[in-house]
Amino acid sequence: MPFKKITSEKLSSAVSHQIEQLILRGILRPGERLPAERELAERLGVSRPSLREALSDLTEAGLVVSKAGSGIYVADVLGNAFSPALVRLFRTHDEAVFDYVAFRRDVEGLAAERAARHASDTDLKVIQALFDKMVEAHEKKDGELEAQLDSDFHLSIIEASHNVVMLHMMRSMYDLLRDGVFYNRQQMILQHISRSNLLDQHRAMNDALQRRDSVGARAAVEAHLTYVQQALRDQKIAQENESIAQQRLEHARKR
Repeated sequence: MPFKKITSEKLSSAVSHQIEQLILRGILRPGERLPAERELAERLGVSRPSLREALSDLTEAGLVVSKAGSGIYVADVLGNAFSPALVRLFRTHDEAVFDYVAFRRDVEGLAAERAARHASDTDLKVIQALFDKMVEAHEKKDGELEAQLDSDFHLSIIEASHNVVMLHMMRSMYDLLRDGVFYNRQQMILQHISRSNLLDQHRAMNDALQRRDSVGARAAVEAHLTYVQQALRDQKIAQENESIAQQRLEHARKR
């Protein structure tokens, strides 16, 4: 018969399971330091030997790493999503930029639709708070902060969709964005794209989400990223045209 005696779960297994869930749900992030052993054992209500056994299991599983003299950290599990060779290809081929934006449009559109349906009231408050900070940064003309908040705003929508696979996949994608592998918002600003237009697009996303309008939220995200994609295409054409014009000018000067 396929039955086994019921046994109580080991304390160390319960600890491991709780930390795994926190990592899976994106609450504990890659590179985040766990509390000191004594404090963590107290928070979890377990003995330090049970905690050590759990951390040993998590280390073996590759979910946490120990740094001598520093503590225990969540492993950089997102950094393994793209190999270094693939990242180099992303850096050197323009088509990757457009595919990246198109991928984001499709996935984030779905995330916004899900967020409008499944987000908790707290999720929506987080999204609203980030948008309000974007407005403040915009009014102060702090482009760098506004760009960071832009990224955080989009990620907050993905978090509010409550799909852990989508969450970890897109966090990995945003790490590439922040590392400058793909065009970022600051570069778009240099291309004379209106910061006000971008802010209005984010306002449309936020308003639809706050209304829990799933169709409107998806449409707003897709419209924004279509705008971004077209702006980057226009910039590429402008750069190519300028290169040709420079060649003509150089040739004319040599006549």
